[in-house]
Amino acid sequence: MESKIRRSRDVDRVMTVIFYLVAIFFFALLIGFAGKVIIGGLMGAKPEMFRFARKGSIGNQLFNTIYLVFISLLVSIPLGVCAGIYLAMYAKQGKMTKFLRMCIETLSSLPSIVVGLFGYLVFLVFFGMGKSLMAGALSVSILTLPLITTTTEDAIKGLPAGYFQASLGLGATKWQSIFHVLLPACLPRIMTGVILAAGRGFGEAAALLYTTGSGSDLRWGNWNLAAPTCPFNPFRPAETLSIQIWNLQVNGQDKALANTASAVLMILVLAFSIGANVWSHHLKKKSSGEAV
Repeated sequence: MESKIRRSRDVDRVMTVIFYLVAIFFFALLIGFAGKVIIGGLMGAKPEMFRFARKGSIGNQLFNTIYLVFISLLVSIPLGVCAGIYLAMYAKQGKMTKFLRMCIETLSSLPSIVVGLFGYLVFLVFFGMGKSLMAGALSVSILTLPLITTTTEDAIKGLPAGYFQASLGLGATKWQSIFHVLLPACLPRIMTGVILAAGRGFGEAAALLYTTGSGSDLRWGNWNLAAPTCPFNPFRPAETLSIQIWNLQVNGQDKALANTASAVLMILVLAFSIGANVWSHHLKKKSSGEAV
């Protein structure tokens, strides 16, 4: 009996070492690739590449990327939070709830190119929007919606039952308890999902190929929201950083600019991913400290 226990412990130690080595290998591989892209892109960067010019720079494309992610979050956060509240507090176990969960899981696993084709057919062909920031943002919101929904549902279900019961005991209604007690308590966890969703929006390319368009002719002195050159017009064609990289690589133009755009995009995606993980780790430490 003791020999079996000793053998099991030895196997456990060996497998633990193997898994740690595999994790370290892939982490080092990721750091190597990211470092090569970032360092190589920034080493060849020139000051004029960061200007807001029509060609030969990434300023307009960077603004388009941030603006598109902002619009997509304006759409996906209210829908995702409301869907998460419904699934956590109102939905009853049954065929309808199972169907909704299956739809959410299907949306979260859809390839980006499929979402791009769907956005092209629905927003451009059916609604006639034309290639624009709005069409691209709505397509990206389809990708980020499942993440925010599941994060909200898990955050609400992860709260102690006493939060909700104490609020009801003080005379609050169910909706008042959700809005004034549960949501503020799980807001940091929801923000983790929002940060991850924003990071995915920054790095998205396939879903935008058919919806946002190419080129970025902006006039920063033009504040007419109906003008196609107004920076804040959400219905104008807009080339994001990921689309700019794709266009430069396909056409074989200005490799230095393509490398710089890749470095900036990599920094944005990594910043949001690492920020979400750090924020999540901080929440775990805070919650464990409060429990003690």
